[in-house]
Amino acid sequence: MKATLSRPTRSRVIEGKEAALTVTIVICTRNRPGLLRECLGAVSRLDPKPDEVLVVDNTQGDRDTENAAAEFGARYTIESVIGLSRARNRGLAESNTDIVAYLDDDAIPERDWLGVLLAPFEDDSLAASTGRVVTPDSDHQLRIPRTLSNRVPEWFEIATFGGMGLGSNMAFRRSVCPQPMFDTRLGRGGPFEIGEESYALARLLTNNYKAVYQPTAIVLHPPLSRGTIEHEARNSITYWLLLFKEFPEQRMSLAKFLIRRLRHKPLNWVRDPQEPGEIVTSRWRVLLKAAIQALWLFLKTPKPKAR
Repeated sequence: MKATLSRPTRSRVIEGKEAALTVTIVICTRNRPGLLRECLGAVSRLDPKPDEVLVVDNTQGDRDTENAAAEFGARYTIESVIGLSRARNRGLAESNTDIVAYLDDDAIPERDWLGVLLAPFEDDSLAASTGRVVTPDSDHQLRIPRTLSNRVPEWFEIATFGGMGLGSNMAFRRSVCPQPMFDTRLGRGGPFEIGEESYALARLLTNNYKAVYQPTAIVLHPPLSRGTIEHEARNSITYWLLLFKEFPEQRMSLAKFLIRRLRHKPLNWVRDPQEPGEIVTSRWRVLLKAAIQALWLFLKTPKPKAR
């Protein structure tokens, strides 16, 4: 018999302190009921437990996925338009708790994950809390805690280029989140395919909120899937173009960041790994082709309409 996700009292202990914050864990999934069951099983063993678990099925509806959610007492909803950002926006829109935390359907949180992730929200100026994603090939993992605001030098680079963890381990204060929170051009299933969590963090920090990265809030994750260098380069350049367009006050910072990376210079802030990586060390023909494809993709993709 499966363990169910029992609902705790509204006031519970987080890191040894009583707090009244409520939390929903949103798990977005698409045609992976087996992995979803493993994730929900780990969520059922969390201490403390969430107030609610919401499974967002990014299909037209799948009986096996619905049954998996029901087995663990999770609420089930559908986002029929394909795209991780769309599914995450659906989860946020259908939550009514103070905090909304996100897990991938193939992620396994450690038992204390939620308590560690929630603890910093005692600070009312905090909008987001992120944690460490541990994979079998994660030799380089940022293990240094970080508090970030728009008063920190190079905060925009840190937020948008990998200094605050990944979207499979993050939580947001719902009351400060714009609707929609995630740009639907970004993330898996969207035309640009990457960066939706980093873009969302940058929006919050622009509005004078803070975010924290906590390496002790750990989820286990399978090896991260990657496309070809050409495809990854196209996505990365398109993401850079989007940032350049949507954050005009950061254009100088973005230009300096790009020049530094193309010159193979180390970052001025701590990130693992520090080296430029395969994309910017690729042959110039690869980068030129990717840049042309990225520009065309960016120009032909309309900006989502504001609600």
